[in-house]
Amino acid sequence: MPTLRLGGQQPAAAVFATDLCKSYGDKTVLDGIDLRIPPGTVFALLGPNGAGKTTTVQILSTLISADSGRAQVAGHDVVTSPDGVRAAIGVTGQFAALDDLLTAEENLLLMADLLRLGKREGRKRAGELLERFEIADVAHKRAAFFSGGMRRRLDLAMTLVGDPQVIFLDEPTTGLDPRSRRTMWETVRSLVAGGVTVFLTTQYLEEADQLADRIAVLDRGRIVAEGTADELKAQIPGSHVRLRFSGPDEYERAAAAFPGAARDDDQLALRVAGDGGLDALRALFDRLDTAGIRATGFSVHTPDLDDVFLALTGGGSTNTALHVKETHVNEAHVKETAR
Repeated sequence: MPTLRLGGQQPAAAVFATDLCKSYGDKTVLDGIDLRIPPGTVFALLGPNGAGKTTTVQILSTLISADSGRAQVAGHDVVTSPDGVRAAIGVTGQFAALDDLLTAEENLLLMADLLRLGKREGRKRAGELLERFEIADVAHKRAAFFSGGMRRRLDLAMTLVGDPQVIFLDEPTTGLDPRSRRTMWETVRSLVAGGVTVFLTTQYLEEADQLADRIAVLDRGRIVAEGTADELKAQIPGSHVRLRFSGPDEYERAAAAFPGAARDDDQLALRVAGDGGLDALRALFDRLDTAGIRATGFSVHTPDLDDVFLALTGGGSTNTALHVKETHVNEAHVKETAR
């Protein structure tokens, strides 16, 4: 829930929407979604292809109209004040919107002209952005010869020419290599540190985990869950500790000590439900010690956003095979740390 100001008034939302609906013929794309995004934060909208992510961005950026519902961006209604919305936002789509025949500087100056900044202000702004995005050394190189990462950086720089309050990034790192993706993440963090609000759509779950203050999961036109990354992960069962044993005798004794554990007879391993915290691990190892049993190894498994995504979208369930994170730790070290 958003925090309250003195006097009980909620702070103004950078993006606000209620009961947004959109259909194309018999196809319902958005089926009544609500949003409230505080300023200066990163909000990530996750969902499979066709869930309605891009349609949401298009409505909020005034590119298309909703069939019903209300939305405001930076305090401007998307229907009654579309020019106000457009003046306050920047939009970067899935593919870089560059003119390949122009240089990096010329692309920025073209955007400045479209925004009617004036020649002197436009050149100043272009120079600042070339430096900020570390492309000043290729300012006079045609965009056609840029790498994918450089193209995305220039595309985002063009989005910032108008100094927007809210930026919509629709799958901004699609097709980028891991290094370029992380560079883009650092750029997003710097924007938010400067007070910009970022509305991010992505299919890279690690990206949402790394960047977003809050995450909403969109499936079949409806938001099926919303919260911080940790809050969403906590909704999905499956945290456990996997214990491995050197021989069948130790394994059978451990199985008797943990009658509720899931067995893996081929691997001589037990799956014991638990959150993997230090207190839980200490209790688990104390229980083994009391029974005179020694595990040869263990790993901690916790649900991640992949599990959230699989469980909540496309008719998935929590029985979906988990793509879990594994943390392998030395048993003696954990026992010593816990104590």
